[in-house]
Amino acid sequence: MALVLMGLGPFRFSVPGLSHNQLSRRYNYRWVPQWRIGRRPAEQFLGPGEEEVRIHGIIYPWAYGGYDQLEGMRGYAEGGIPSGLASAGGVFFGLWCIRAITDEQEYFLPDGTPRRVEFDLDLVNYGA
Repeated sequence: MALVLMGLGPFRFSVPGLSHNQLSRRYNYRWVPQWRIGRRPAEQFLGPGEEEVRIHGIIYPWAYGGYDQLEGMRGYAEGGIPSGLASAGGVFFGLWCIRAITDEQEYFLPDGTPRRVEFDLDLVNYGA
């Protein structure tokens, strides 16, 4: 049985299978200039901005499957469906939107199946 590390809606990142090996988070904060006569602008804080997560991982479809799950995430993203993000430890991070999915395929079998697929999944917090 696969060890689930994280879940995004109905999709599971697990070992072996669709696994992530890197997760990065970015928090943005909104500052805007307030223009003043004869002086440099002063920055005004408007509050928190977008919270972003990038999940980087590798799939070995020929050995463990999992490429269909990546295609499923593309379908979910095209539907504009926010999904819950949770860790294996039970921490719920809220609702997230898939902003981009990038994959790089290499080492192909004779039928065109890649032996290795490296992917990035870019998420942005839904803000609910």
